[in-house]
Parts: sequence; structure tokens; C-alpha cells
Amino acid sequence: MSNETKLSRRRFLKAAAALGVLGAGGAALWHMGLSRLKDFGLPRTAQVIYAERLRQIVAEDNGRGRTIMWDLVVPLENQVLELRLPREDRARTYPVREAFFTDDGLTLYQYAAEPDQLTPGTHYRYRIVAGTAATDWQDLYAPLPDEPYKMLIFPDAQSANYGDWQQLAHLAWARNTDAQLFACMGDLVDNGEDRTQWAAFFRGVEEVMRVIPGAPVMGNHETYNLEWKTRLPEAYLNYFKTPPNGSKEFERYYYSFDHGAVHYIVLCTQQKELVGFKDGLVAEQLSWIRRDLKAHRKRWNVVLMHKDVLQYRIHGRPEREEGIDEENGLVWMPVFDELAIDVVFTAHLHTYRNRGHIYHFTKTPDKKGPLYILTGVAGDVRYPNLWIDHAFDEATLPQPETDNYLTMEVAHDALEIACFLPDGTEMDRVRVTKR
Repeated sequence: MSNETKLSRRRFLKAAAALGVLGAGGAALWHMGLSRLKDFGLPRTAQVIYAERLRQIVAEDNGRGRTIMWDLVVPLENQVLELRLPREDRARTYPVREAFFTDDGLTLYQYAAEPDQLTPGTHYRYRIVAGTAATDWQDLYAPLPDEPYKMLIFPDAQSANYGDWQQLAHLAWARNTDAQLFACMGDLVDNGEDRTQWAAFFRGVEEVMRVIPGAPVMGNHETYNLEWKTRLPEAYLNYFKTPPNGSKEFERYYYSFDHGAVHYIVLCTQQKELVGFKDGLVAEQLSWIRRDLKAHRKRWNVVLMHKDVLQYRIHGRPEREEGIDEENGLVWMPVFDELAIDVVFTAHLHTYRNRGHIYHFTKTPDKKGPLYILTGVAGDVRYPNLWIDHAFDEATLPQPETDNYLTMEVAHDALEIACFLPDGTEMDRVRVTKR
């Protein structure tokens, strides 16, 4: 190998990191010593881009579009996203835009692409390409408007050590690889500025998020800085390019999307944490949700929100009364009655509670009003024997609770929701029907 064409090992490793070339392949390329790629001095045979946190994020209509995001170790130019049918060689290409941001003292080289004009009912494959290098092909499915499907729902992943979260998420996906959609119900991390916690969170869903779209919900812990003071949720807003909501002040704080026969409304309940930064979140959402539901006509309407609508008594605090939460329940429950919401999923309290149907703040024997499900806990931050059962609770998990996940099966005439322990044991099941 001549001195003119020979790469130093240091220069090679830097270039390989740029393309994300993986271990064994990178070693092979080092010994091949072929002519260099234009920008990185890599052999023409370089094949693999290692895209970290490759993820699908819900679009306004998942039958027509999707957002794909990923990170690289160092910047890489001239990327495109390719999308094709599984047995076809031709691929559509979509532009890739930079979505870099700096947080916790580190700059993340993040990218995004938005494949659109999808055909509902079609299975696609996608990959990221730069020159002769590319990621592996990944699956992407555009659902039909009325087909039945399964959704995975993860409660708070907030953890001290994310091992339990990662194990639960991997096991849930292993048992439900037929799911088309998943949601994370807020408090994805314990501290929103801590880069290592975000990396640990994403490791839990690294298998699922490549192949089905995720719907993130903002939690209060996404608004904490490293000193445990509130801040704007910078990392959350940058990691998740969720559908636009038309807001000047609160873009991507809340949003909605369609998947099959369900219209999902994702609300932001962090008005308390945003005091001193931004005002008007609740009023803006109250106006928006009515416009949103007028513009989106689906058979089912489901709300995802982090903080809960009920107030619980707490062991050792006799002054705290049972009732309706003032900041969220009193505000939103009448609106959900008015707009005929079918199911409301909440989180935040780290306990699973099925409350049945509530209408005008009252339990109704004819199942009128939305079904309210407090989703539980998916991480290791648990509150054993803290909450005293609410009069509205119809099903709880044995105390002290461990972690859990949920599924929702969508059909034309019913939504069926089930709660599972990490080992797959079913703990609760409830069905919402509609003629």
C-alpha cells in the first residue's frame, strides 16, 4: 500500500465513526486499503451507517406519512432516506434535514426525514443512505383507515437504574411484535437534562421504535435541569418531532394524530412546571381540542395525558382528601364528556388503576362517559402502599406494585385494554364497546 493511499489508523477511525461503520466491517475495511470516498477517505466498499436511536414518530395520519429520526456520532453530509416496497428495487428518496441540538454540555448530531404520500395498507422498507454507505433496511407499515390493530402503552419509565425499564420494554415487545403503534406516557426519564438517562430510555425501545411509530407524552420530569429546577423541556422537544399543532408558543408540547380508526389527542399537563417560562398552555389547549376534533372525524377518540385527573388520599397524610384533581380533572373531565372521548389514559402516580366510566364526575351504571385508566409504572421508581384506594377505582394491582405495561386492541365495535406484569401475567382487562 503506497503512502499516498494509506490512511493513518487515527484518521480511519475518525472517518469510520462519521459513517458509523461497525466493528468487524470496519476492521475489514482497514485492511482492504482501497481508493478513498470523497469526504472521509473510506474505501468504496464501505457499506454500513450505524444510526443510533433510529426511530419512527407518529405523523398526523400514519396511513399517509411518518417522521423518521436518528443520531450519528459525528455529522455526515449528503444523506437521503430511501423507501421502497419489499420486493422492488426502485426506491423513493426523501430529503434529510439536520436536527442538531446541544444539551447537558453535548451536541447531538441528529437528523430527520418525513416520508409522505404513503399508500394505506402497504408494507414498506426504509433505510438511510450516504454515498455508497447505508443502514440496514427497516420495516414501515402504513395502516388502513379501519383495520383492527394492537397498541403497546408504557407508563412512566422514570428510573434510578434503567435496567428494569429496559427489560420490561424488551419483554413487552417480544410478546407483542404484532403491535402497530406504541405510546410512552410521560416521565420518560428522571431528569430531562441528563443525557445518559435519555440514552438509557431509548435503549429500552430500540427494537420497537425502528419498526413501528411511537407517540411520546411530555411529563413533568422532562422539564427538570441537572439542579432539579424546572426549565423548558428542551431535550424532549428536540428528540421528538411530533405533528404540528399550529401554536406559536407551544409547538409540539401537545398534538394529535390518526392511526386506523382512532384519533389520538396528546395533551400537555405541565402548566405548573412552565410557570415563569410560558403562560396560557391550558387555555390554548382547551380552544385547540375543540377545533381539532371538528377537523378529525374518526370512530374512536382516545386521550393520552401525563398527570392524572383524580386526587388520592395518602397514607400518613390525613389532611389530603379524596376527590377530583383541581389542575387537571376539574378542567378536562367536563371537556371529555362534551366531546365524547372514549378512553383517557393518564400516568404520573406510578400505580395502575382502572376507574371504569366517569361522566359529570360520577360513576354511571350504563357506562356513560370516558373510560379512565391510570396506566401504572414501567420504571423502578415505585411508591409502595402510598395511595389509598379511590372510590372510583374498579381494579388495582396487588401492593406493593412492580412495573407493568398495557395493550389496547382496536376493532370496529370495541377497544379492549389489558394490563400485564413484565412476565406476561395478565392483571386486568376491560372492554369499551360502540354500536
